[in-house]
Amino acid sequence: MASPTLLEPIFHRAVILLLEHDGEGSFGVILNLESDESVADHLPDWTEAVAGAGMIHIGGPVEPSVGLALAPARPGTPTDLPGLTLVDLEAAPDASVSSVRVYSGYSGWGPGQLESELEEGAWYVVPAAPDDPFDDPTDQWSRVLRRQPGKLAMMATFPDDPGLN
Repeated sequence: MASPTLLEPIFHRAVILLLEHDGEGSFGVILNLESDESVADHLPDWTEAVAGAGMIHIGGPVEPSVGLALAPARPGTPTDLPGLTLVDLEAAPDASVSSVRVYSGYSGWGPGQLESELEEGAWYVVPAAPDDPFDDPTDQWSRVLRRQPGKLAMMATFPDDPGLN
């Protein structure tokens, strides 16, 4: 979760699902940044399986031409993401895969970069819920913060411009 002090436009109030974090770096997708492009225009075979309004979401600024997709994990399907699975968009849609969310690009950090940003207070680390990738992106930042314990929940009401308070 981006802290309210992170003002970089693409990451301002971003909710990021971290997909991998190790000694070589980190990568994930922004969950709450919808594009104005429809899945039907780029991946017409996947239109029926797409969650929500059928729009492509912006996963991040890295490699925007790369498409990633997440779906709820099917029972018995091994996955590194609890409750979720990555979907192969080059394969034909499987009837058992529903609620797919498609992302263009991803967010990435080099070795030690994310740790440095965490130390600076740019990000909050909070547990993800399996339905977060399929939630309405509007005000998702506030909703995810609101469900956190303690003082972190209060950050959900942090004004866009504290100077106007």
